[in-house]
Amino acid sequence: MKQYIKFSKNNRVYFGIIENNKIHHISSTPFKKYDFTSEVSSFPEVNILPPVAPGKIIAIGLNYRDHLTHIGERPEPKHPEPFLITPSAIIGHHTPIILPQGASQVEEEAELVIIMGKTCKNISAKNAKDYIFGYTCGNDVSARDWQKNDLQWTRAKSSDTFSPIGPYITTGINPDSLDIQCRVNGKTVQNSNTKYLIHSVSDIIAFISSFMTLEEGDLIFTGTPGQPVAIHPGDKIEVEIEHLGILTNQVEK
Repeated sequence: MKQYIKFSKNNRVYFGIIENNKIHHISSTPFKKYDFTSEVSSFPEVNILPPVAPGKIIAIGLNYRDHLTHIGERPEPKHPEPFLITPSAIIGHHTPIILPQGASQVEEEAELVIIMGKTCKNISAKNAKDYIFGYTCGNDVSARDWQKNDLQWTRAKSSDTFSPIGPYITTGINPDSLDIQCRVNGKTVQNSNTKYLIHSVSDIIAFISSFMTLEEGDLIFTGTPGQPVAIHPGDKIEVEIEHLGILTNQVEK
């Protein structure tokens, strides 16, 4: 298992690997061949950035059984249900979520996020994990009133700051049984495990790649469990996934 971090320090952007609670700088992005440099940073010295700048973001809806129960006993989808999120919605760890004017009910959604490592098309579920680079925590912030009343989910899901990711990229783990939690102001509001995904990580990638080319750095949000809750200015939102760290964002108006 490795954890990669993208960060800024002294007005420059770097990538590094976390070891023993220190950041060891590397010479390139994690997606390319790299060497360790001589530089080592501590966390108080740096500003953590979104770990990747994706070309596209695909999100999967209705992918936990207990979430289906929450929204009204809907039948399980026969295949993954994807929708798109604009890359401009991405923010990183400790960057504020800004509630847009006109949205009256905004909720958090804790999610496991897949980071693709290779271009792929028409791959099988059996081979899907060969194309994954790693995983990170995600929060698919959603304006429920817009989601309910608009013909499309673009406003509800792609408003600026509505896709926090981070704090790191974790590689070399099994994504099929990871504890996932969301806390709002310290209170646990979502608590589940990725083993309860209706469609697994491998099945999601196989399905998406059957109609869309996936490329290095693309993100896939895999769905949220249980009953997300409304968020308000001043709230502290923490998404924690086993082995992946804690993604923390404050809510502002």
